[in-house]
Amino acid sequence: MMSFTPAPEFTTRPTLTGRFGMSASTHWLATASAQSVLEQGGNAFDAVVAGAFVLHVVEPHLNGPGGDMVGIFATAGGAPTVLMGQGPAPAGASAAAYRELGLELVPGAGALAAAIPGAVDAWLLLLRDHGTWELPEVLQFAIGYARHGHPVLDRVTATIEKMREHFEDHWPSSAALWGSYDGTMPELAGTYERLAASSGSSRVKRIDAARMQWSEGFVAQAIDDFVRVPHRHSDGHDYAGVLTARDLAGFSASFESPVTIDFRGHTIAKSAAWGQGPALLQMLAILDGFGDIDPSTPLGAHTILEVEKLALADRDAWFGDTGDVPLETLLSGTYVSGRRLLVGDRASRELRPGSIAGRTPFRPPLTTGTSGMGEPTVSRQGVTRGDTCHIDVIDRWGNIVSATPSGGWLQSSPAIPGLGFCLGTRLQMTWLQDGAPATLTPGRRPRTTLTPTLVLREGRAVTALGSPGGDQQDTWQLLYLLRTIVGGYTPQQAIDAPAYHTTSFPDSFWPRQWEPGGAVVEDRLGATVIDSLESRGHVVTRAGDWALGRLSAVGTDDRGMLWSAANARGNQGYAAGR
Repeated sequence: MMSFTPAPEFTTRPTLTGRFGMSASTHWLATASAQSVLEQGGNAFDAVVAGAFVLHVVEPHLNGPGGDMVGIFATAGGAPTVLMGQGPAPAGASAAAYRELGLELVPGAGALAAAIPGAVDAWLLLLRDHGTWELPEVLQFAIGYARHGHPVLDRVTATIEKMREHFEDHWPSSAALWGSYDGTMPELAGTYERLAASSGSSRVKRIDAARMQWSEGFVAQAIDDFVRVPHRHSDGHDYAGVLTARDLAGFSASFESPVTIDFRGHTIAKSAAWGQGPALLQMLAILDGFGDIDPSTPLGAHTILEVEKLALADRDAWFGDTGDVPLETLLSGTYVSGRRLLVGDRASRELRPGSIAGRTPFRPPLTTGTSGMGEPTVSRQGVTRGDTCHIDVIDRWGNIVSATPSGGWLQSSPAIPGLGFCLGTRLQMTWLQDGAPATLTPGRRPRTTLTPTLVLREGRAVTALGSPGGDQQDTWQLLYLLRTIVGGYTPQQAIDAPAYHTTSFPDSFWPRQWEPGGAVVEDRLGATVIDSLESRGHVVTRAGDWALGRLSAVGTDDRGMLWSAANARGNQGYAAGR
């Protein structure tokens, strides 16, 4: 096997180490809140839930209570478990019903794109079953920031400014909520205070009472009342939403078993194929048969980009909430070996899903365009694209959790009066063509891009990591795993190292475009590698020196020392611990 490019001695900040507990996230206030919980005796699950609700307040352009989340965790000495907070399509959301409205795609903004909100119920389930704190204690951080204010990110105010005209013309409830935004969110604070005040004879019953208030009480009723009003969607037309209180009452978050593969002495655990997680597993399995998989060499970068295309093509062809995804075949040695043979010397500009005996792969409609780079983009016409948050925590007892919350961005759909948040848009990841594994179907989860990762060694969870970035989440995590597991980089070195990803696949976000042969790279990758990629036929977009990925990670080493690391891009993500 070829040796890796040496890791740079310089890093933007150190990999933190200690024995008490570690937190890392995409916003310093969420990290600090989670770490505060650990300092006060809470465990990793208390801490991650506290930090997650803070993310709703401090990154409202990237996530909100009306969105969704996927987590993966292990209790001390326990097996990896997926926390499923991805709500399915409402009863009234079907491909046929949307086609009758004249739609060819699920809109990227507006209540027709809303799945049943799953994030809040998932966080409360995790707190109930694995945390130790009462709900008011956990929510105090988010309530405090929402009630009294917090330092506002420039990106939040920029998003509001870009949406201001749209809000005023089409979404008056959002204009009222964000028109004079000063860092406080009193309506959201009130919503959380009402949930925190839920009563019961035990801690479990009090948390379940809050879950009931969400799914069947004042939250569900306010959502039901509001979405009946037609409002502007991203295609320029007005529609009423189809989500109902009955839909919310019928959903519960859950715990699931992960999908895993072994790679170079480690076990990588992801959610099942209702998410995109197994695509990362396939990338690793294909790459395991190549000699040069160093992300920093010309051949290694080319090989990685080509493998990403193959795995993401299989994702779109086969993944979905159908119960019939041929995942065992897609990750099998025979299938993976065949896919490996498709990697040539030139960049492919085709969408090449694999064939499985007796089954025809779904081929999504292809519209050429420029795919996004993971960060939110907003136009003055209300065409919106959001991003995501991430948080990781490990405590002194060995509990470890990685979670990626998203959706319900302030630019997703009109704000719901009295609640202080809006609905998510995850249904835009479904198709309106019949016969696809991700066809819009009532009761089925959209194939989400949310995809945190847990790494195990000899059966023990040693790393939790993830990143915002839509479709690119797993491509950036892939680089981290290669550099740490194979290349010997420290966590912070791997996070800081130059990133890149393919855009040669249909974007999961409306309007579902793709760029054949596209590759987005950070300039720090270097002229030698970038020129080589272009000479091989990659359509390269230079993103700047520090532009791609917002990874964070926590873990433990062979000595039992805890560590954490976070991304410096955007001057926003931080790690903490001792």
